[in-house]
Amino acid sequence: MQEQAVVTALSALAQPVRLRVFRALVVAGPEGLTPGSLAQDLDVPATALSFHLKELTHAGLVSQERDGRYLIYRAMYEHMNALIGYLTEHCCQGQPCDPPASSKPKAKRGCTTC
Repeated sequence: MQEQAVVTALSALAQPVRLRVFRALVVAGPEGLTPGSLAQDLDVPATALSFHLKELTHAGLVSQERDGRYLIYRAMYEHMNALIGYLTEHCCQGQPCDPPASSKPKAKRGCTTC
């Protein structure tokens, strides 16, 4: 992943509404969501949501597809995983970075070693 694409993606996610929209689309999975569903679920006005979806699409984090009269937005998992991969590419200077054992299970993260 190119550095400029990383900066664009991180800039897009560095806004609370866009971060919430992106996370909602990640949770929705491959089925995606319509703008109406997103607006209702996130309590965001449609006009503001349209702007945020455009920014996420421009950053390559979200795709848009027309299904009849509806628009369906989906998270672009490949781009998300490439971003996570870029951020963790040289994790722990290339050494295994297994965290110390903990009694609490950790949520799955992008990096498989930490």
